[in-house]
Amino acid sequence: MISKRIAAVLAGATTVSLVLAACGSNGEDSSSASSGDSVKSLTILDYYNNDPDKSLVQKGLDSCASQLGITIQRETVPGDTLIQKVLQQASSKTLPDVLMLDNPDVQQIAATGALAPLNDMGLSGDGVIQGMVDATSYDGKLYGLAPVTNTIALFYNTQMLQEAGVQPPKTWDELKAAAKKLTKPGRYGIAFNANATYEGSWQFLPAMWTNGGDETDLNTPQVSEALQLWVDLVQSGSASKSVINWTQGDAKDQFVAGKAAMMVNGPWQIPSLEKSPNIKWDVVTFPLNKPDQTPVAPLGGEAWTVPLNKDQAKQQKAADFVKCLNSDENELAWAKARFTIPTKTALLDQYVKEVPSMKAFTEQVKTARSRTGKLGEKWPEAAKVIYQAIQLALTGKASAQDAFKQAAGG
Repeated sequence: MISKRIAAVLAGATTVSLVLAACGSNGEDSSSASSGDSVKSLTILDYYNNDPDKSLVQKGLDSCASQLGITIQRETVPGDTLIQKVLQQASSKTLPDVLMLDNPDVQQIAATGALAPLNDMGLSGDGVIQGMVDATSYDGKLYGLAPVTNTIALFYNTQMLQEAGVQPPKTWDELKAAAKKLTKPGRYGIAFNANATYEGSWQFLPAMWTNGGDETDLNTPQVSEALQLWVDLVQSGSASKSVINWTQGDAKDQFVAGKAAMMVNGPWQIPSLEKSPNIKWDVVTFPLNKPDQTPVAPLGGEAWTVPLNKDQAKQQKAADFVKCLNSDENELAWAKARFTIPTKTALLDQYVKEVPSMKAFTEQVKTARSRTGKLGEKWPEAAKVIYQAIQLALTGKASAQDAFKQAAGG
C-alpha cells in the first residue's frame, strides 16, 4: 500500500540530473520513432511482486496487451526498492515504457521531468475521483492514472459489539466509550497502527483530516485534538501501548485472533478475514469528532505512468496501454478481484452492488484526499513530523498540544 517515500533520494541536484537524463528512455534516438502499428512490445515495471496481487494484476496487463496487439516484458520488485530501481534506470537510460508508482510518488517523479504528460497523448482524468486526480497531477498536467484505489475505515467485530450492547461508533466520544466497554482481559477495544513510519502517519490522517486538521500547519487545535484521541485510547487501556510498534498487518492479526474488537485498517485485509470464518465483521466510515463533520481519509493505490521516450510511437503505445488499464471493464475487474475501489465515480454504485462488503470504503473514497494534494513533493517531510509527534505523545514524552512542535524541532 505505502512504498518508501523518496524525498531524501530526490533532494540533490545530481539525482535530478540523472533522472532528467532519462528523457531519452531506452537510449533510443528520435529517428527510431515509427508508426504505432510497428510497436510490438512494451516493458513494464511495478511492485506487485507477491501473489495474489501479482497474478491478478498480470491478468489485467495481459488483457490490455492482447487488445493492443503487443507483448509485454514485466519486471516486479519489492515496494521499498522501486524508487531506487527507477533512479538507477534513469541514470542508465533504461526506464521502462510503462511505470507504476505509488500515488504519493507521482508528483516527486514528475517534478524531475522524467514522465510524459498524459494529457498530451489523449488521456484525461475526467470522471475520476478528485483526490486521485490531485495526486497524479503536477503543475496542471496529468502524469498518472490509477485504475483502483483504497483507503482506511473502521472494522468491527459484529458479535462482540452485539454481546456488549454497543452500536458501531459514529463519533469520537462514541468510539472511546465503545472501545472502553469492549475492553476486557485478553482483549482490547480497538487496534490501530501508530508506528514510526509513513504507515503510522497514514493511519492518523482520518482523525486529523476529519477534524479539519491540515498538514500545512500541524500546530493547530484541530490537529492536537486528533492526536489526543489516540492518546486517550491508549491511556485508558482501550488500545494496547504496543500500537507504537504495530504495523497494519499486526492490527489485523490482533483483530483476527479476537484480541481486538475494532481496528482501523484497509480493504486489503479482507482476504485474510475471509479465511477466518469464525470472525464476523463489518465496516463503517471513520467516526467524526462533531456530527456536522465529513469523514476524510487518505487515498491509497498505485498509478500507471509513461516515462519520457524519444521513440514517440512507443511512448504513445505506452499511453494507450495505460488508457486500457483504466477502462471501465478493467477498473471493475481489478476492484472486484483485489478488494479495491474503482477510481471512476460513475462505477461506484455498480461496484457496491456487486461487492457489498466494500460499501463503507467506497463511501469513504468519495471524500478522501491525496496525501500530496496540498504539499506536493514536500509531503514526506510533514509525514515524518506526524509520526514522530505520535510517538512522542503515546510514550508520554510530550503532550498532544506540544508533540508536533517538538517533533518539528521547535
